[in-house]
Amino acid sequence: MTTKTHKTKPGSPDRRKLADMVLAGMRGGLSALKACEAAGVHQSTFNTWLNDDADLAVDYARAREYLIERMAQEVLDLSDSDVGLQPDGKKDWAAVQKHKLQVDTRKWLLSKLAPKKYGEKLEVSGDPDNPLVQRIERVIVKNG
Repeated sequence: MTTKTHKTKPGSPDRRKLADMVLAGMRGGLSALKACEAAGVHQSTFNTWLNDDADLAVDYARAREYLIERMAQEVLDLSDSDVGLQPDGKKDWAAVQKHKLQVDTRKWLLSKLAPKKYGEKLEVSGDPDNPLVQRIERVIVKNG
């Protein structure tokens, strides 16, 4: 899909209208790229607008948070949804694997987009007999 490059002045009504369309798409569940495509704005143009307009950058951050929360809700919905049955009444294992892939993909993406909230917690600890830090010394050097 080709998109138009919109060279509009910062704060212009046309630019803000297009930016609002992108943000609405993101709040609706589209990635920034897909939202830009839907609005007919090249993503690099939109990124330039973000760099030039602090208010737009704040609105984008908020839309991104909505997108992330929506994705987290999709993980719950997919996990809770029933998997279809085959015509013979047996569980459709292909559908189960598809749901698992959808959940795993979204979980991985959430861990990258919002690592503090959805990332794996990493605990670093050492063996008491073989600590990670052997010894810390404080050395004070006086000049003169």
